[in-house]
Amino acid sequence: MSGVDPMLSTPALPRRVVVPEIATAHALWPMPGRDTLVEMSGESMGTTWSAKLCATSNSCAPQVWRTIQDTLDHVVDEMSPWMEASALSKFNSAPAGSWHTLPVNFFAVLKAALTVSRDSNGAFDPTLGALADAWGFGPSTTPCSPPGAQDTERMLASAGWRRLEIDHAQRRVRQPGGLHIDLCGIAKGFGVDQVARALRRLGIRDFLVEVGGELRGEGVKPDGTPWWVALEDPPAGNSTQATASNIVIALHGLSVATSGDYRRFVEHGERRYAHTIDPESGRPLANGTVTVTVLHKSCMWADALATAMMVMGSDAAVGFARSHGIAARIVQRTPHGFSEILTPAFDALIEA
Repeated sequence: MSGVDPMLSTPALPRRVVVPEIATAHALWPMPGRDTLVEMSGESMGTTWSAKLCATSNSCAPQVWRTIQDTLDHVVDEMSPWMEASALSKFNSAPAGSWHTLPVNFFAVLKAALTVSRDSNGAFDPTLGALADAWGFGPSTTPCSPPGAQDTERMLASAGWRRLEIDHAQRRVRQPGGLHIDLCGIAKGFGVDQVARALRRLGIRDFLVEVGGELRGEGVKPDGTPWWVALEDPPAGNSTQATASNIVIALHGLSVATSGDYRRFVEHGERRYAHTIDPESGRPLANGTVTVTVLHKSCMWADALATAMMVMGSDAAVGFARSHGIAARIVQRTPHGFSEILTPAFDALIEA
């Protein structure tokens, strides 16, 4: 979910500048012969993507665009719940007790998701696909009403990350029956990482990649300055428009991902429901946390950790971040407006 925008204007408040250690440890200077900034964009993974990169000329643009598009579309082919032919959809519709050999990338993402599930004590749960669909956030095209208590209990009983049985040696996973995997809380970040790897294979070392608001930057711009991005502040009052915060980040060997409650939602009656499902209640999250932004070398891990901390609520999320050394910004809704919390690892990256 977007919470970072490289195109936002500079905020009026004094800026807080986040510079990762990798950037402070290496001098930033223009690269000889790489004086052209190439920009491109497209659509995939149910959202848009964009990329900026340094090159000797624009002549590489068609090949790079095709590489990025194919890379993201391959993630969709394996992990999209909206495509009946995807490996994920086939698993979700499979009979109880059946074993499924997963594609390499799908298996890697699922393993990472289950690691975050374990470490977060289930705050991140990639098995809530049926509930997400019932609330209007999945592939179902049938107009829906909020599921009742009995339906919610039934779908919760069929979910649960601990129900997944994994055969690591054979790269297999067992369908216990009625369990629907949903990797939307981690797949976009993985897509960003995959694009970064693809660009490096093409010999491109300086780039900024964005998929649905999740970003990764490597190297520098043609003038030697970092890839600067600004975090968003949630919409205030009756506004639906996010604004630039006064935190700007130098994405130099760093990824940033955000989970929030104001970008993707459904409305039932006069109520608005955010897209993140609470694994405890089976209902859309309503714990007062507005947004969580995580900085990490891997966009996949940043994506999943931001979702997990969003579900935890601010107090538990801060404790989790402290114990795991996670750099995060948490915005909480209070009776007096928004309250910001920076974890120690995040605060340590802000230039004095």
